[in-house]
Amino acid sequence: MNSQTDTKQLQTENPTQQYYFRALICFAAAGTLAARADWANPNLLHMFMISLLLIYAYATFHFTRKLLPEQISRIGRWLTYVDAGLIGLVLSLTNFSILPSIMFLTMIQFNALINGGFRKLMEDNTAFAIGIIISLFIHSPQLVLSSNIEISAASLIGVATYFLVYAIYMHQRFHKQAMSLQQLENEQKWHKIRAYKLSRYLPPTVWQAINRGDDKHLQAERKRISVFFSDIKDFSQLAEEIEAEALTELLNHYLTEMSKIVAHYGGTIDKFMGDGIMVLFGDSASKGVKDDATRCVAMAIAMKKKIKSLQQEWFNQGIKKPLQVRMGINTGYCTVGTFGTSNHLDYTVLGTQVNLASRLESAAEPDEILISHETWSLVKDTVMCRDKGEIQVKGFAMPIKVYQVADLRKEMGKNQSYFEDRAEGFSMYLDMDKVRNYDKQRVIESLEKAAARLKDKVIV
Repeated sequence: MNSQTDTKQLQTENPTQQYYFRALICFAAAGTLAARADWANPNLLHMFMISLLLIYAYATFHFTRKLLPEQISRIGRWLTYVDAGLIGLVLSLTNFSILPSIMFLTMIQFNALINGGFRKLMEDNTAFAIGIIISLFIHSPQLVLSSNIEISAASLIGVATYFLVYAIYMHQRFHKQAMSLQQLENEQKWHKIRAYKLSRYLPPTVWQAINRGDDKHLQAERKRISVFFSDIKDFSQLAEEIEAEALTELLNHYLTEMSKIVAHYGGTIDKFMGDGIMVLFGDSASKGVKDDATRCVAMAIAMKKKIKSLQQEWFNQGIKKPLQVRMGINTGYCTVGTFGTSNHLDYTVLGTQVNLASRLESAAEPDEILISHETWSLVKDTVMCRDKGEIQVKGFAMPIKVYQVADLRKEMGKNQSYFEDRAEGFSMYLDMDKVRNYDKQRVIESLEKAAARLKDKVIV
């Protein structure tokens, strides 16, 4: 089907090509008749047929070049039926000489298969048979399968010329197609390079939606997501102390390392704001709010640990004062999607919960991760946090309860200093870093007393 379409397109591109091949067919047929004719006593039917072939070739050229591009393929198909019918008439008038019959039949099959496949083959052979039938009403062939050498030579020269010209034409077309294919491959290569470069400037969610052609996926909608903010403390002061080139290299290295961690935990980088980073979890594919919040906090812990190793690198590069990062995380319902104008759109997240995450980052101490109560309630089973009480946040009338992230519980081991658990009739909160020495014995006694009473009690 594709080959048929390609051939039709080739024919449609230039009607002159059709004329050249039709003219060759007509001249070959006319030459065959001319070799058969007795010029001393000319046959009017032969003379008429020769004239008809030449006029037909000329007339179809002027007719087809006035057609619209979408009409050329359809009209050209019907003209090939006429071509086959005329060949049937010519062979009948030559009393079906052996070589001309074979050559012209071969040419009909060749044309049909090239231009339309098996269906076209059946149609052209039908037209050829109709031409023979029509000839029976105007001429009675002797059916002796003549082998007249003059007729054979004329048809052989004409048909051979046709095949040679067609071979040259097809070679040129294949060469042009090969060149076009090479050009297309080069363009595809450059498009891939440009696409890769463009993908670096877009969030993965946006890039994937654009590649799928799924614009609806980017429409604004309400989702419960986890939002992360971070920035480098006193970065503006550092920018005044070191050269711009060194600052750019340092910042790019820092953002590259942080981006690798974001990708590892499946977050979406919403934007870089100078030294600040905004990351989303749950804006696209999500396994649940709890999983999103856990991955977000685990990412922040991994960033904090990576920054510790980067601080040593920066110190070796001449930065005496270690760069310290503050982080804030909040979970809640936000509006996620594209916002902007018809000429410029930005994929981001809006809402009060986003503002709270940003405020928590501003309220955090250097090298500290602050999370809201909503986030803590989702991650408390896997992340050890310390209750920091309530803080007053700009833009919020009521105080906000916050927690400081220590580490993943599985990473704490013997160093774990924070314990919290709840069950029906039981609640425990123990932060050993906050227990004073003079209260230590009293806390131990309380725990031992409660444990002993619980062991002795028979629970029905």
